[in-house]
Amino acid sequence: MRPARAPPGCGRLLAAGLRPLLGCLRPPPGRGVAGRWPSPGLRVPEAAEAERLVQEARRAGGPLRRFIACPRLARTVQRCLWAARGPQPVVLECGPENSLDGQLKVIYGDFFRLDPLVTGTVKPPAVCSDKLFEAMGVAAVPWRADVPVKIFGILPQKKERNTLWRLLFILYECSSIFRYGRVELNIFISEKEYKVLTAKPGESRAYQALSVLCQVGCEIQLLHMEPWSSFVTNLKNKGLSVSKSVWLPNDHLCLVRLTPQRDLFSEGLKPTNSATFMFMVKQCLAKRKSRLTDRLNSWSLDNSGQLLKALEIPADVETGNLYPEDYKRLFEALQNCSVFTESWFHDEVLESIRNINL
Repeated sequence: MRPARAPPGCGRLLAAGLRPLLGCLRPPPGRGVAGRWPSPGLRVPEAAEAERLVQEARRAGGPLRRFIACPRLARTVQRCLWAARGPQPVVLECGPENSLDGQLKVIYGDFFRLDPLVTGTVKPPAVCSDKLFEAMGVAAVPWRADVPVKIFGILPQKKERNTLWRLLFILYECSSIFRYGRVELNIFISEKEYKVLTAKPGESRAYQALSVLCQVGCEIQLLHMEPWSSFVTNLKNKGLSVSKSVWLPNDHLCLVRLTPQRDLFSEGLKPTNSATFMFMVKQCLAKRKSRLTDRLNSWSLDNSGQLLKALEIPADVETGNLYPEDYKRLFEALQNCSVFTESWFHDEVLESIRNINL
């Protein structure tokens, strides 16, 4: 059935890749975001136009990409993005035909291929964050300042877990996009990965290092859940290509807002030692039923019992039952120990960093 014509004020959100383009929306000078912005000129494509763009994407082929071609879903996404007050520009992963009379600034590039670890010239669709943000007119702000820019996109399914790890790594390191401050991510991820990010201690199937690091590093907000069938892929057979999940539900894509914590960094946890913190968490949760004291003793820590007592952490606690904030407190306390200065530990951290960035 042909969808009804979209009313004024609906954003044109064919997101996550009919072509790898990045668009930036900014509120006009002197006007607030909470009211009528974005202007009525931004619209949801009608059915015929969306179908034509879908066919173009399928003819082009390439890696699996998922995008929005449903007016109802586009309006839902728009409401989620514009709900929060503030003057921040919004960077959309999108496939527009033009700049919509100057309301949408378009740059060729793939957001999820920002700052590739290569030597020499970066070639599109890869793009450098400093070039992107300069073109978008986004300036760096202090970490504790308000969010400088919002990002919207759909995580590539094939490398979803790797992409989440890399986003967390650059967040803790304050590199790439996070050199500009607490950049807000509004991303569609699979339901199973959302369950991992928000898992609680004791949830043996879901609680992982990724859970701890994301909860320590970000405020996580579920904005919307949508069945996979609402999205269109560029597969020529028109299939949905939903990844299977044995232990966790995976019937939806979840629009999740990740806002970096304002108080993430402290005297004990800094961007310069954050890789060590990430490695420590990964090591502890490699075996979630092992005792925390056993893990600490394996690092030649002589006073693990006294340390846990001082932190009011039970001596017999399993690593899979320790809360994210307790992992951060443990790491800060361990800064006064020699364990993190051992050469073998340093080598392991470097190897972990290399694997995250592959």
